[in-house]
Amino acid sequence: MATTAVSSAEFEQLINHNDLVFIDFWATWCGPCRAFGPIYEAASNKPENADVVFAKVDIDQNQDLASAAGVQAVPTLMIVKKQHVVFQQAGALPAEALDDLIAQAKALDVDAAAQQQ
Repeated sequence: MATTAVSSAEFEQLINHNDLVFIDFWATWCGPCRAFGPIYEAASNKPENADVVFAKVDIDQNQDLASAAGVQAVPTLMIVKKQHVVFQQAGALPAEALDDLIAQAKALDVDAAAQQQ
């Protein structure tokens, strides 16, 4: 599955109707964003990640969404699993780190974590 551009209007539906969503907040003028883009795209196309939604949010076209998500630097990667933000970090990742993060997100049992709180 390739990455999907998401606007503010589509964001809530995206996270409410998918179990695992990775969101790349980026900007066209951002050098690290342009470097991370192909890595993110490659991860989205791996067969083992077919169950993960890979979204991209252009912060310049969706300033309200970026603000609501607390994005202060780009690129920022956010992971939402079962409507819970389980990860959010600014900075581009190398491919190996992204693959590791995907594996950790898949393995995370958010239902058990929520019960412990």
